[in-house]
Amino acid sequence: MREIKHNIVYPSARPLVMAKNIVSTSQPLAAQAGLEVLQQGGNAVDAALAAAITSVVVEPTGCGLGSDAFAIVWDGSQVHAINGSGPSPKYLTADLFTGLSTMPSRGWLSVTVPGMVQTWVALHKKFGKIPFPNLFKRAIEYAEKGYPVSVGIANLWQRIAPKYQGQPGFNNCFLPKGRAPLPGEIFKNLDLAASLQDIANTYGDSFYHGRLAQEIIKHSEQHGGVMTFEDLASYEAEWVETISTDFNGYQIHEIPPNSQGIATLIALGILEEADVSSYEYGSAESMHYQIEAMKLAFADLYAHVTDQEAMHIRPERFLNKEYLRKRAQLINPHQASEFETGIPKNGGTTYICAADDAGMMVSFIQSNYEGFGSGVVVEGTGISMQNRAMGFSLDPDHPNYLKPNKRTFHTIIPGFVQKEDQPIAVFGLMGGPMQAQGHLQLMTALYGYGLSPQTAADAPRWQITQGFEVLVEPGFSPELIQQLTALGHKVTVAEIQDSFAFGGAQVIEKNQQAYMAGSDYRKDGLAVGY
Repeated sequence: MREIKHNIVYPSARPLVMAKNIVSTSQPLAAQAGLEVLQQGGNAVDAALAAAITSVVVEPTGCGLGSDAFAIVWDGSQVHAINGSGPSPKYLTADLFTGLSTMPSRGWLSVTVPGMVQTWVALHKKFGKIPFPNLFKRAIEYAEKGYPVSVGIANLWQRIAPKYQGQPGFNNCFLPKGRAPLPGEIFKNLDLAASLQDIANTYGDSFYHGRLAQEIIKHSEQHGGVMTFEDLASYEAEWVETISTDFNGYQIHEIPPNSQGIATLIALGILEEADVSSYEYGSAESMHYQIEAMKLAFADLYAHVTDQEAMHIRPERFLNKEYLRKRAQLINPHQASEFETGIPKNGGTTYICAADDAGMMVSFIQSNYEGFGSGVVVEGTGISMQNRAMGFSLDPDHPNYLKPNKRTFHTIIPGFVQKEDQPIAVFGLMGGPMQAQGHLQLMTALYGYGLSPQTAADAPRWQITQGFEVLVEPGFSPELIQQLTALGHKVTVAEIQDSFAFGGAQVIEKNQQAYMAGSDYRKDGLAVGY
């Protein structure tokens, strides 16, 4: 096992958690729902699913039943990956947006076919150990009887709710008192409880072929949407092979495009070529190389990545060693350079990881995209819909141009680490386009500099916005900021340590005969185990 530098610490209330069976999430009730399933004889997939299902109730600012999902699973002997992002409806065409330069971010026309529920079913069919309905117990209980809204989620709810007021069904579901719930206030969602029970009883069939599907399509038709019953009924999550790159002797795995995980791998490959670990941890030189590598990766990401079937360049070409070496040579060690990049937007996502004493490890992520997504809530069901269609381009010359039945560029990414073909860690970081940057910073801290999972999660983060502009969290020293500024970076210190801007990480790593886990203090969650 690797040597961990326990002498490096950052201000945090979170200890490193060690156990033989473990779950780490961004919401405590969800983590404990997963732990309960483990204690009942479930495996790590069962635990991750129970936590994910519970998150729909207790963390609606990150996910809803209308979300998408991705997962990477180590089954004890090999890696599996699933892409649970849905395509655009067959009648969602660029002609609907004539005169606009960007896709809408709210309402039914920002919604793609939701893939999360089908992903739950596919994972359970392949790996599940206990009955599917058992995974819904806590989620239904919290939706029916209510739960106290955790502090971070309540604060975020209050911040972002004004963006969604007036969207069909939103106010009745998420602002029943005319406002967002306060921290500790009991919140119920009876319609959502009934929908969860329906999904549990029908093994997900109701959502894509039955009663819930009919309600979704009726609501779409009533409020200007174009989604059809056929769009839902024809959907299947896709089993895929991960893509990976080497970094300091570790193999870092991500979901292939349409996911943005390839950006993390490109940047890590560049840093491998630049030998970033030879610079002192936390130094201006190390950060400079990380920032520049990420900018180079984003230049490729935003120019080329979309549904793989529409990409002009195969993903493997971006991870070619010779290509990465040439990209690394573009970094000026003494001066920041401006590479064309996209402008990151805020995101609303829930990440969950779990591991069990039989050796199974799960990296799972599900997302509304932006906070409450489209803001659309299907009346009488509690089903809130993502707004993934806003990720499409309206430029007909761009690979990510909107077409029917096409997956858009996707921000959510679960991560997995191996060394010499053996499982090492599952990890993720919520936060829209911050995710690829956060993955890079986590992997550099863990496997470039030897930090523990909790310390790597606690470390202050940076985020590229555009051009030379870099936003950093409080916690970076004035001296470091001055040094980065001298290198040409335009550094702005964020006013608060904002989990919406800088993401929230969860990490589980193998440790001898057990696991050790870290949970980001920027979120309400925790790691729990036994």
